[in-house]
Amino acid sequence: MPVFRDDSSAEIAATLGAVPSGSAVSVVATQLLDLFTSGSIAPGTRLPPERQLAARLEVGRSAVREALAALEILGVVDVRPGSGTYLRGTASELLPQSLSWGVLIGERSTAELLELRSGLEIYVARLAADRLTDEQLASLAGHLDDMRESVAELRTFVRADLAFHREIALSADNSVLLDLLQIVRSLLRVWVDRAVEDEAHARTALEEHEAVYTALASGDGDRAASTMARHMATASARLAAVETVRGTASSDPSTA
Repeated sequence: MPVFRDDSSAEIAATLGAVPSGSAVSVVATQLLDLFTSGSIAPGTRLPPERQLAARLEVGRSAVREALAALEILGVVDVRPGSGTYLRGTASELLPQSLSWGVLIGERSTAELLELRSGLEIYVARLAADRLTDEQLASLAGHLDDMRESVAELRTFVRADLAFHREIALSADNSVLLDLLQIVRSLLRVWVDRAVEDEAHARTALEEHEAVYTALASGDGDRAASTMARHMATASARLAAVETVRGTASSDPSTA
């Protein structure tokens, strides 16, 4: 089996087949996951651009974008703005985790996933309030600054938002919780478009994150859990609203 390395975009894309018409984004994610864990692509390889992957899979670019975003959250790929998307790790490192996660990349009840995510985020916030270091608190502040600076640039804002939540999960110092959150976030990213749809939503989300940060900085676990619960309630409502709209939209892959 050939091993692809940098500058192999055409060869990598050629190994992919067209996705059946009307397929969900999860099918794209699963096909990419199979390729990335096959051992045929060397770690660190820059992957084909979204346009090339979309053309090969015969889907819209947004379907590829969301699939790659889900795989990024899982830690399978590394999306570097302005540079490209790169494969992380080796097949032997990725395969055990990716196979178990890959089974989960399929349609699930959004409401159930939102409930699970809320519970995990609240518990993680409680743990993090007691365990986060000064360095981790400083990192959280940095992610907040990135959010403040990008309220009008929603894709950048969402990345900073995700980084903020991931920092909290890391601060909880529980690898199992971190893995569970990565799975749930990935599934939600596959099935629900970004909940921050305009600048007003971004400013609301920013205020909620600022409250969570203040609670974490206080070291009060109950307060941190309470503020995270409020944030999860409104964030879940935004996600559910987006899912409702998405459910009534056309499934034509050309508009995905």
